[in-house]
This record gives sequence, C-alpha cells and structure tokens, in this order.
Amino acid sequence: MLNKFVTGMASLRFLSGTIEILAALLMLKLGRVDRALLVNSALAVVGPLILLATTSIGLIGLADKLSFSKLAWILIGVGFIFFGILKK
Repeated sequence: MLNKFVTGMASLRFLSGTIEILAALLMLKLGRVDRALLVNSALAVVGPLILLATTSIGLIGLADKLSFSKLAWILIGVGFIFFGILKK
C-alpha cells in the first residue's frame, strides 16, 4: 500500500511534468520567440509553487518523526531556495 503523502508528492510532480510538456508543445505551436518567452515566464511561477507544495506535503508526512529543530532547519533551507530563486 502506498503512503498517502508519497502519493500526493508524486501526483504533484506528475502534474508539473505534464504542464512542462504541454508548455513545450505550446511553444512549438506558437513558433515565435516572444510568445515562447511568455510561456516560459509562466513556467517560472509554476516550478516554485510545485516545489513548495511538494515540500509541504513531505514535511507534514514527517512531522511526527522529526524534532522541531530539524523541521526548522528544513524550513530555513527551503526559505533560502526561494530567496535565491526570487532575488533580482
């Protein structure tokens, strides 16, 4: 039997992959660089949201197995990832 947290995390990754493939097909269909950049910009928003959602599900699944300090370190690490992604 699959763990419900693992199933949720994997489902989000399948969704993310599907969005990426559909975006690539849309870029090919549009056939223009300016339109492809718009599609790519939309993907820049989807990626971090999937990362945050997947990490959140994983942390909820581990919450009873990890100490508060370990959870804090993980959250700090995720915060640094988002800081690095979103910093201009």
